[in-house]
Amino acid sequence: MWFFKKTNPRRNQLRKNITTERFSKISQFVNARMISSALLWLVFVAVCVFILSFELIHQTGVYLKIISMTVIVILISLAAALYTSHYQKRVINNLVRIFTLASLFIVLLATVKLGALLFGQNFWATGTAVTAAIILTIAYDQRFAIGMSIFYCFLASFAAKDRMDINLLLTMSAAVITCCYSLREIRTRMKLLEVSTLAAVVVFIISIALGFLAVEPDSAGAISKNAGFHALATFLVGLLIQGLLPLIEKIFRIATSMTLLDYSDANQPLLKRLAMEAPGTFSHSLLVGSIAEAAAEAIGRNGLLCRVGAYYHDIGKINKPTYFTENEMGSVNRHKELSPTMSQLVIVGHVKDGIEMAKEYALPAVLRQFIETHHGTTLIEYFYDQAKKKRDEKQSEPSESEFRYAGPKPRTKEAAIVMLSDTVEGAVRSLTEVTPTRIEAVVHNMAMKRLQDGQFDECDMSLRELSQIEASISKTLSAHHHGRIAYPKPPDEPQESNIQQEQNGTKTS
Repeated sequence: MWFFKKTNPRRNQLRKNITTERFSKISQFVNARMISSALLWLVFVAVCVFILSFELIHQTGVYLKIISMTVIVILISLAAALYTSHYQKRVINNLVRIFTLASLFIVLLATVKLGALLFGQNFWATGTAVTAAIILTIAYDQRFAIGMSIFYCFLASFAAKDRMDINLLLTMSAAVITCCYSLREIRTRMKLLEVSTLAAVVVFIISIALGFLAVEPDSAGAISKNAGFHALATFLVGLLIQGLLPLIEKIFRIATSMTLLDYSDANQPLLKRLAMEAPGTFSHSLLVGSIAEAAAEAIGRNGLLCRVGAYYHDIGKINKPTYFTENEMGSVNRHKELSPTMSQLVIVGHVKDGIEMAKEYALPAVLRQFIETHHGTTLIEYFYDQAKKKRDEKQSEPSESEFRYAGPKPRTKEAAIVMLSDTVEGAVRSLTEVTPTRIEAVVHNMAMKRLQDGQFDECDMSLRELSQIEASISKTLSAHHHGRIAYPKPPDEPQESNIQQEQNGTKTS
């Protein structure tokens, strides 16, 4: 009988382990953050339904329309949530970002509905669609901005009228796609005006074309007037966002290329202090910046971000500049007076000091990552070797963990590039004879060392990209350490060989 059947203890244990593993996965999925995100999504749906059905609420016998509108909003919102979770997981994992994104859509939809009710015009929808496209492109990326803006266009087309207007939807979509594709980054103050002008031209053309394709087209004057309003709304959005750009950066916690260019100015307080109090470190940071920028552009990453991040990665050395070799300027090495353990604490401390200074000077978070991660969890090999040599026979061998940086490891490819550029620049500077071949060998060895040490585990860097970065760094360093032809000396100037002979004669006498 089945109840007398013997059971295998190993199989029972395996079943228990599988059950426990499944339960842990479910508990990880359904956590507090996921529940909060779902609640925010429900609130967003409810508010959107209220806005889109505002004029229907006071009417009788329209429950079927409200239910239909609710279903449509739920489907569009669910599709937007799935799209966000697939392409921008950091938004789903951050309640503040979810709230900011939902608030943006709600404010824009309310603007469209208010404009439609008060003025009876639908060009407000085009203006708000362009607003959503530009803000999302600045805050995230082009692909995410296009997808989310198209979802917004569907909602806005219902907000402008009680039913979907296909002509309005196509006009908004054309404006959104034009803005997203033409706005990659903002490096000049005219960029937003150029983008909005181009989008206005496209909107004007497509609005006229769609007007004449209508079943019962209006007069040419009415169609041109309507297209002009849509184009004007699109252009004015560029002017508005240009003025609100600092506020947008603060709300979404981002730094545009214009902001990065401002922080690359040598007159910035932190860079000025670095140049005055730690000139060797300042020179090193400038070189690392040029190396990292070229390497980032070689693999299609943000070179400007790498360059500006490299400028600030060592600002923590301002507090104790003379404890670092590049700032000794011929003075006595301060570490001769310290034990290896104390020296290690001083060296590691520049990362913590740099983070505190970055917060004090309100440095953007996107630049602070380079201060935190430019050493990762690497080993301070020199002082670790010194500690092993100086230990007594009675003492145990020092642990590697005591001589490692606290981290974290680089989480972006830009941070990993700055880490490698910083390491390689110092290693090449220590060479007695610098040649292109030796530079390539040093770059490859240091890259493999960081790779095997697991420093690139969290930044999703491929071996192909690492190879391209190595080639770029080698090329930049070889160009920096180029050879020079000796200048001819005037006849009356003593030759170097004569000077050495006189010095030798003086010493022997």
